[in-house]
Amino acid sequence: MPTVELYHFAPSAPSRAALLAARAVGITIDIKVIDLFQKEHLKPDFVKLNPQHTVPTLKDGDFVLWDSHAIASYLVQLYGKDDKLYPKNPQQKALVDQRLYFDLGVLYSRIRDICFPVLFLGETLVSEEKKLSLEEALGWVDTFLTGRPWLAGTEMTIADCACAASISSIIAVGYDISKHKKTYEWYEKCKIEMPGFNENLEGAEIFGQAVKSKLAPNQI
Repeated sequence: MPTVELYHFAPSAPSRAALLAARAVGITIDIKVIDLFQKEHLKPDFVKLNPQHTVPTLKDGDFVLWDSHAIASYLVQLYGKDDKLYPKNPQQKALVDQRLYFDLGVLYSRIRDICFPVLFLGETLVSEEKKLSLEEALGWVDTFLTGRPWLAGTEMTIADCACAASISSIIAVGYDISKHKKTYEWYEKCKIEMPGFNENLEGAEIFGQAVKSKLAPNQI
């Protein structure tokens, strides 16, 4: 079996989501650090590998893939011992896919809307509109968890990996999710039961400190 390489930057939530999926699958990963803060993703060798120069990027032999959600599903389908993390049943799979798309288009997007301008555009304030938008997204997470212990059913899936990585980032910035009771309880469950979660928290903390260092007081 060829060595599976993950081009990874620990502060990046999508990158950590892919790594969480790999840890859940149980596959050995050779981590190649790409420091976005040092613009290593713009080096010619990496741009040649991934023209979009994004992390995470996976290299499995001659096969190269990027986007954390695509990487997660690929790893389960090729290397998973079973399909619990990404079910083959069409309805169960569709539900996991919906949660993955929710993370990509809603949850992580709204977290990024808060943090990206602070990290890279010199903004120091967070608008109430952005906070309310995130609150709405977290409310939907609560809805997803109604009547089930995990986001897409009775088993942990790659959707949980993706959303947990996203939420850990905003918690590390100082955001309080405790009023979203089901989301809070699920997140605490992830800490205990999700393989590699402490590793994820280390990266989230680096991200959180970077954002907090540039924020005006009492913004989150």
